[in-house]
Amino acid sequence: MVAIAENVQHRLTIQTVEIAPNTTAIRSLDWDRDRFDIEFGLQNGTTYNSYLIRGEQTVLIDTSHQKFRQLYLDTLKSIVNPKTIDYIIVSHTEPDHSGLVEDVLQLAPRATVLASKIALQFLEGLVHDPFSKRIVKSGDRIDIGKGHEIEFVSAPNLHWPDTIFSYDRKTQTLFTCDAFGMHFCDDRTFDEDLEAIEADFRFYYDCLMGPNARSLLNAMKRMSELGKINIIANGHGPLLHHHLDVLTGCYESWSQRQAKAETTVGLFYVSEYGHSDQLGMAIAEGIQKTGVAIEVIDLSTAGLQEIQELAGRAAGLIIGMPPSTAVAAQAGISSLLSVAKDKQLVGLFECYGGDDEPVDTIRRKFIDLGVKEAFPAIRIKEAPTASTFQLCQEAGTDLGQLLVRERNIKQIKSLDVNMEKALGRISSGLYIVTTKKGDVSSAMLASWVSQASLQPLGFTIAVAKDRAIDSLMQEGDRFVLNVLEEGNYQELKKHFLKRLHPGADRFAGVKTRTAKNGSPILTDALAYMECEVQSSMECSDHWIVYCTVQEGRVSKPDALTAVRHRKVGNYY
Repeated sequence: MVAIAENVQHRLTIQTVEIAPNTTAIRSLDWDRDRFDIEFGLQNGTTYNSYLIRGEQTVLIDTSHQKFRQLYLDTLKSIVNPKTIDYIIVSHTEPDHSGLVEDVLQLAPRATVLASKIALQFLEGLVHDPFSKRIVKSGDRIDIGKGHEIEFVSAPNLHWPDTIFSYDRKTQTLFTCDAFGMHFCDDRTFDEDLEAIEADFRFYYDCLMGPNARSLLNAMKRMSELGKINIIANGHGPLLHHHLDVLTGCYESWSQRQAKAETTVGLFYVSEYGHSDQLGMAIAEGIQKTGVAIEVIDLSTAGLQEIQELAGRAAGLIIGMPPSTAVAAQAGISSLLSVAKDKQLVGLFECYGGDDEPVDTIRRKFIDLGVKEAFPAIRIKEAPTASTFQLCQEAGTDLGQLLVRERNIKQIKSLDVNMEKALGRISSGLYIVTTKKGDVSSAMLASWVSQASLQPLGFTIAVAKDRAIDSLMQEGDRFVLNVLEEGNYQELKKHFLKRLHPGADRFAGVKTRTAKNGSPILTDALAYMECEVQSSMECSDHWIVYCTVQEGRVSKPDALTAVRHRKVGNYY
């Protein structure tokens, strides 16, 4: 049986459905949300999933986002008397899952909050009145009767340091909060349509789980010790059941590949402080585009040995400035300095707080040790915007590209000479892709472009995964393909090949006008086409993006397209 409550004006709905004996999913469906934490674009909205288990005692697992406050509380009261709730399990304290914990506690005064030690520390700052609480860790269990015995699994850094999983042995249901989720809003409770969800499942993994691949593998090892898992009840999107083995297998293979990467960067920051989570994850996403692994540590909760172990083997260090009052984090910074090496790269960012440890003081200490700065320190003093996160992502990509440059040169030299020369004989045109979305704009020189369809008119373009423009070339995004003119393209080519500092204006000094889709048109181009991304296919180090053309124009009908002839085919 499924019941739905609705707020039509904001397209917020609540779905309740029995997913297993005595187990109800309360799914808050946010149909129109198009951004998550600003830096991650969403194509299909998202959901916030909460769960109710009723044995002889009653357990609520997670709550919802504050935007659903009245809808959620009304729905909860319609299916259970809140005063009978015995336990509230807080899987982690990010506001989209714990935003209504204080409200529920006011309705359920006898409930005991079960969470990790770190989560309870965070909650004490969020909930203003005293509440009953108990720390739980791996192996701890509660028996709520009628066969429902719930075992806890510590799963730190997925993607916050306070995460726990909960496993109900009776229904063989594992409640994982962010892990194994996706930002996909749909009336279907489960993963019935694999084709519909797989792109969002992968995108979510890359954005949120990939930077914690080692932690994820550790959590999956603990999951395997629980016994059979029939349902993964996640915190976002459809629950996993029909294709559970396939999707968990994807997580394992992606994480193993990430964990085995030749090069690793350590990201050190203080979670739950300012906007450091969002800034750090945006930098991490940029690093991952280059094929470099990243591991995340919270300076305020990690042990000094753990911090030094990662810093000692990492090729690069990303550090978010902690508050000067955070004693444990300050000790963590000192331990980083004690193991930093002159072959490492470092990147620093301030995380929107008035009492941050000064960037310049720490920066000078690293430079004095011979550590090289990968990008200019990022100093954010106002609430971040989409362009802020683009800057962070570009900074991460710059750091990653510096780290893999030597490896890529070795790979280039390893190819057979005859093969690389033969491949280089595939000629191509020269184009510049330009795009703008909100206050974020980007561009890239492209040559791997080919018409792919007549009805509708469409073409494909290969976009390297480590290009900053990649995040603006997702399904539904619009851009302009500018065609360069033979004999009159060198200045434009030179300009768009220049390496710029992260966040720099890519169009400074270039004559442009605005297309109907909002993207820049290069005035000196031979022709242009306004396009929309329809789909993409992953091909090793590139995405093959299929696009349709809405309209276009040629400025010089008799001129020819610039053509690029290469001598070898194993690099641009």
